[in-house]
Amino acid sequence: MKKIVIKVAINCQICKADVMKAVTKLTGIDQVSVDGEKGTLTVVGDVDPVLVVKRLKKIKKCPQIVSIGPPKPPEPEKPKPPPLPVPCLPPSCKDCQLVAEEFGFKPPVRTGEVRHANVPWMIHIS
Repeated sequence: MKKIVIKVAINCQICKADVMKAVTKLTGIDQVSVDGEKGTLTVVGDVDPVLVVKRLKKIKKCPQIVSIGPPKPPEPEKPKPPPLPVPCLPPSCKDCQLVAEEFGFKPPVRTGEVRHANVPWMIHIS
């Protein structure tokens, strides 16, 4: 069992979800955590670090291995102070939006008004 810490660009919620989805498909993983603030991915288990890096490169991320070593033994529970509010990641970043547009998921372009009887908020021009 080893702990692998990898630095990877995590700019938004989509990036975070993509990284988690790609890494959790590997076998031999006991625990995965992503820290969006620090931009690190921590994997604990019997998994080859090269496989983790290959999986991240497959989803167009540039991973850098920070450390590989044994996981720390669990420390005895101490009373914790109340957690500080963590800033949320934005729903998407420029990189994710560019990928979506490359695959044909472009935002709708407004070319004119559309008449539809069931939508009361649409403007009808005669």
